[in-house]
Amino acid sequence: MEYINLADMLFSKREKFPQHPAYEYKEDDRRVTVTYEEAVQLAEKAACGFILLGITKGSKIAIISNNRLEWAICDYAALSLGAALVPVYPSLPARQTQYILNDSAVKIVIAENELQLEKIDTIRNNLKSAENFIVFNKPEKDLPESWQLFSELCDDGAKLLAENSRIIQDSIKKIKRSDPATVIYTSGTTGEPKGTVLSHNNFLSNLESVSKVFDCYPEDVFLSFLPLSHVLERTAGHFFPVYSGSKIVFAQSIETVPQDMIETKPTLMISVPRLYEKMYSRVLEMVETGPALKRRIFYNAIETGKKYRRRLQSGRPISPMLALKHKIADILVYKKLKQRVGGRLRFFVSGGAPLSAEIGEFFAAAGIIILEGYGLTETSPGISFNKPDDFRFGTVGMPIPGVEVKIAKDGEILARGDNIMMGYLNKEEETKEVIDENGWFYTGDIGLIDANGFLVITDRKKNIIVTSGGKNVAPQPIENSIINSKYIEQAVVIGDNRKFCSAVIVPEKEALLSWANKEKISFADYDELLKIKETYQLLEQEIENRTAEIAAYERIRKILLVSEPFTLEGGELTPTLKVKRRVIEQKYKNEIDKLYQH
Repeated sequence: MEYINLADMLFSKREKFPQHPAYEYKEDDRRVTVTYEEAVQLAEKAACGFILLGITKGSKIAIISNNRLEWAICDYAALSLGAALVPVYPSLPARQTQYILNDSAVKIVIAENELQLEKIDTIRNNLKSAENFIVFNKPEKDLPESWQLFSELCDDGAKLLAENSRIIQDSIKKIKRSDPATVIYTSGTTGEPKGTVLSHNNFLSNLESVSKVFDCYPEDVFLSFLPLSHVLERTAGHFFPVYSGSKIVFAQSIETVPQDMIETKPTLMISVPRLYEKMYSRVLEMVETGPALKRRIFYNAIETGKKYRRRLQSGRPISPMLALKHKIADILVYKKLKQRVGGRLRFFVSGGAPLSAEIGEFFAAAGIIILEGYGLTETSPGISFNKPDDFRFGTVGMPIPGVEVKIAKDGEILARGDNIMMGYLNKEEETKEVIDENGWFYTGDIGLIDANGFLVITDRKKNIIVTSGGKNVAPQPIENSIINSKYIEQAVVIGDNRKFCSAVIVPEKEALLSWANKEKISFADYDELLKIKETYQLLEQEIENRTAEIAAYERIRKILLVSEPFTLEGGELTPTLKVKRRVIEQKYKNEIDKLYQH
C-alpha cells in the first residue's frame, strides 16, 4: 500500500481501524490502551497547538524524551504539518544537546520531564532559534518562563480544531513524499554529530520494501523499548506497526523489559544485539547453577534443536526419531524459554551491530528466531534483512526489494535506492564524500556477499586494526566470539600499530563469582578476584577456545581485566550502545601500554 506521506499513513487508520488498539502503556499499575481513532485525534490537537506556536512546513521541532505515547503523537503532529522532528537522546549532556538544537535551528523544544527541562534551561541563553518550550510531565516546581505543559498545548489546539475541523487533513494533502521528515543526528563516536536529513519517501520506501519481505498483521503486538531517537526503532518499531495497523506497547523502561515481555506477550520486538547477549548469558548462568540432570537435558535439547533447524533450513527431511526428540525437547526446554519472552513471539529483529552467529543459532534451536538486518541512519535504515522463511546465521540477509548493494574493491559496502538520505544538514561537502555522482552511498562497513546472495558484515572500515607488522585485523568478529563465553560480558580488541592483539575484558561478574566459589578460590573482594592467576587462566582459556579458528596474527596474546562494565553514563558507549573504542583505549591507556612492555 502506498501513502502520500507518513502522516497520511496514520491518519488513514482512523477510517480503516478506528477502534483497533494503536498504543498501550502502563500507568499506576494499570494498562492504558489508545485506539487509532484516539491517536489521530491527539495528533490533530497537538498539530493545531504547533500551528498556534508558528510551526509551518519546513519548521523543526526537537524532542528529548524516552519512549512514550506523547513522543509518537508529537512525531505525527509534526509530520502532518510538513515539519521535521529532531530527536535528541535524553542521555546526551547539555553541550551536545545545545549543538544539535542550534545546528538544526529548531523552533520548539519538547522535554519529557523536570530533569530534561532543567538541562535545557542551563543552555537556553545559548540557543539561537528555539522560541517555545514544552514539557510532558508537570514539574514539582513552577514552570519557568516560556515553558508550557503538553496537555495545555493540546487544549489550545483543540480550540483551533473546533473552528476548522479539516485544517490538519488539508495540510497533509500538501506534503510530498520528497519533503524532509526528520533530522537524526548520528551518535558521533568522534567529533560533532552530523544531522541526517531523511524524507517521507526514504522511510516509506523502506516500509514498502520490508512489507514484501515478511507479513505483519493488525493482530501483531510490538514491544517498544529501543530509543525512538534510534532510526531502527523509529522505522521498525514506530512507523512499521502503524503501516501494518498493529499495536505498539511501550516498555516501562529498559530494566523492565524482561517483565514487560511476560506481561504484554509481544509477537514482534526490535533490539540491538546487547539484549540478546544478556538473555543468552542469563540462560546459561541459570542452567550452569542447576542440577547436573537438568544441565544434561538442556544441552541435549539445544543440540537436538540445532540439528532440527539445520535440516529445515537445508530442505532435508526430518527423521521420525529426530521429530520425536524435538517434540520431547519442546516440552522439557523450549516452551519454558518461549514463556520467558511472552509465549507468542513470532520473531525478534536485531540490528545496529553484528549479532553473534552462535547466539542466533542457540535461540533458533529453541524456536526463538532472531532475524538480523543491516542498515544505517543514512539508509532509513534498511539495506538488507533475513526473511522468516529464509535466514542464515552470521549474515544480515539479502538486500531488500528496491535497494541495490555492491562491494567496492577495498571491501566497502555500497548501497543505492530510495532509502538513501537527502544529505547531511548544513554539510554539503560531507554529503558528497559519502554519496557519489551515481547515487551510491558509501557505508563505511566492510563486508562480502556469499555464494547464496547473503550479505556478511566484517567490520567498520575505521575499526580495522593494522598491526605494526602490517596485518589487517577486523576486531568485531573476534569480540563477538569472545563474548559468547558465559564468563565475559564485554570485550574490546586492541592492537592498532602494536606488535600483537590484546583485549580489554569486562568479566560477567555473577558467573565469575559463582565459578570462584565452586572452585573454592579465596579472595577478599571482586577486585582482588580479578587479579589472581586462576582468573586470568580461566578467561585466557575461554578466549582461546572461542578463537581457535582465527589466524595467528589475530590471536589475543594478553588481556586486561576491568571490573566496571562499559556504560552510556560512563561515556564508553554511544546512545545506540556501540563501544567507543578510542574512549576505552584512552581510559585504560597506561594499563594497555603495560601489556606491551614485555
